[in-house]
Amino acid sequence: MDKNSLTGMVLMGLVIFLFMWLNKPKQDQAALQETEQAAGVENSGANKAQPLIITPEDINRLAPTVMSFGKQVEGETATYRLATSDLDITYTPALAADSASGFSGSVNAGGVLVDIRNIIEGRFGQYTPETADAARRTLHDAIVNLNKYKSFAPFIGGDNKTVVLENDQMRVTFGSRGGRIQEVVLKKYDTETTTPPTPVTLFNAETAAYNFTFTTAEQRINTADLNFQASALNDSTVVMSLPLADGVTWQLRYTLVPELYLVKMDLVQQGVDAVIPPSTTTLGMDWAMQLGRNEIGRTFEERNSAVYYKFTGEGPDELDANGDDAEKLTGHIKWVAFKNQFFSSVIIPRQHFSTADIESHEIKNSEFLKDMSMQAVMPYSTADGSPVGFSWYFGPNSYPLLCDLDDALVADGGDSLELDRLVNLGWGLFRWINQLIVIPVFTFVSKFISNYGIIILILTLFIKLITFPFTYKSYMSQAKMRVLAPEIKEINDKYPDQADAMKRQQETMALYSRAGASPFSGCLPMLLQMPVLIAMFSFFPNAIELRGQSFLWAHDLSAPDVIFSLPFTIPFYGNHVSLFCLLMTVVNIIYTRINMQNQPGGNNMPGMKWMMYLMPVMFLFFFNDYASGLSYYYFLSLLITIVQTYIFRRCVNEDKVRAEMLANAKKPRKKSGFMARLEEAQKKQEAYMREQSRQQARRRR
Repeated sequence: MDKNSLTGMVLMGLVIFLFMWLNKPKQDQAALQETEQAAGVENSGANKAQPLIITPEDINRLAPTVMSFGKQVEGETATYRLATSDLDITYTPALAADSASGFSGSVNAGGVLVDIRNIIEGRFGQYTPETADAARRTLHDAIVNLNKYKSFAPFIGGDNKTVVLENDQMRVTFGSRGGRIQEVVLKKYDTETTTPPTPVTLFNAETAAYNFTFTTAEQRINTADLNFQASALNDSTVVMSLPLADGVTWQLRYTLVPELYLVKMDLVQQGVDAVIPPSTTTLGMDWAMQLGRNEIGRTFEERNSAVYYKFTGEGPDELDANGDDAEKLTGHIKWVAFKNQFFSSVIIPRQHFSTADIESHEIKNSEFLKDMSMQAVMPYSTADGSPVGFSWYFGPNSYPLLCDLDDALVADGGDSLELDRLVNLGWGLFRWINQLIVIPVFTFVSKFISNYGIIILILTLFIKLITFPFTYKSYMSQAKMRVLAPEIKEINDKYPDQADAMKRQQETMALYSRAGASPFSGCLPMLLQMPVLIAMFSFFPNAIELRGQSFLWAHDLSAPDVIFSLPFTIPFYGNHVSLFCLLMTVVNIIYTRINMQNQPGGNNMPGMKWMMYLMPVMFLFFFNDYASGLSYYYFLSLLITIVQTYIFRRCVNEDKVRAEMLANAKKPRKKSGFMARLEEAQKKQEAYMREQSRQQARRRR
């Protein structure tokens, strides 16, 4: 390898260094902060909840409330009954001689039925203070909620009831409170952070929630406050219903789609314009989630956790994965995803969101990674039917699966969802290499071999086979430059002075031209191989196929292969030792030494030599926290390259190469346009330097 080739190689190394530096995640910024005392500590003095008093206003509102929201009792003249989960009250206006007259029935105060007339008149002698206070609060809240939620009021309160649907891929738990999905468990994937491993839970009732809101001129209805009637229609469909009145129904219908990790959700309604004004043309949706950890390596999982979104007719975009970020989106929003390294929760509206405010906040030193949220608005109509529909994707970030999902959800001629962008395969050329070469080969081989360490070996051999012509071309360029070393030395000895640098360079280039060698021919083959190396840099940390796959001492090829942990932290390196990364570094140093030995005059450039040996050491620091599958691939690739180099040495007769080049040098050779322009530029430079020297000599006189 000549000096120019070596310089090119150093520049390429610096490109890799810069690429990895820009992609290196931020370190945790602060030590674990002190946590506050757990909630539930009893407050004293003024902080205690004061007993609620039923006011005359409450009593005055009670009769109209029962008459407005209760039902007239059949067979009785002007008698109304209001029955909910918390109270059962009857009111007859004709008997209302005073405030308590005309009422009968009871209020459920924590399991104790308290007579409504006792509450109105404040007679609680037979009850404990706690029961009395609970009775007053229950009645007060019922009056407020009934007047606030009107037709929806009967669905306030009550116990949350759950319905579970499952198939081979997932188990989904639905809760009647809010009528929503409250837990999703992926049955085919286990967490890497628990012992023993448990199935991956994307979220549960404590870590995620969503709700819909109607906003009218008179009220704002939030489905999170409502308790739906839950019923399973069959093994794959559950319905959450709000029978608001006779012939008026508002329900959420959920259906599990096998094999695709999909849950279809349709809003089905009938006659709702009787309770929701037809002027209501939008439906709000709020969605929030605390993204939990599933992987050993927090660094990469945090780095690959972000809120993704896509506008119709545009490519997917994302919030910044490093630090806190937020965006206010306006337009036709096709989907929004809460994504971590290997799993995603995606909501895909049948039409679109009109606006969406999305946010992401880091959670340091916790079992959670980030707080993610979305507040969106979509078109809505009160007409009968299904005005709004969604597809939820709860599953792995698998490139083949997401491509199939795109085909299944997009109608003919529709805008592609591009959900495969949730898999980070790099950008531009690097993504194409992964899509067109790496993933097809990887997927094909995995059909016949189950050991992913062997699959990576086969993939490495395949890629080295593709790049073999470039590797051979690079070696032959080095050989040509090496056999010309004696002639180069003669030129250097002939023009030792710095003032003759231009003449020396001119004759050197002329020699290269006559012999058919080029100082840049060794750089180009290496440059052509660089996109493959960078594509692998993106592929291995994001290939879910490697997740949890063990090979030799590596427990998980998608995480660092930690052989032991250090009692301290080394800056930029971490507190653990990755063996595959260590082996890659050793082989990289050996490869560097072989290249230094191959180049002519390598020992005469100590500064360049020091830089070349420094690069493998820098890679040791960068790759120590990366996926062990990536370090294993680079280790194999370097090892094979070393073997190829020794084979080339045995097969290539450098004496024969030298004889051919000297024979070419004696032949008359027409100058190329480039060489002619280069020589012309060199002559002008020499003339300029001579003129400068003469002017300096005159000034000294």
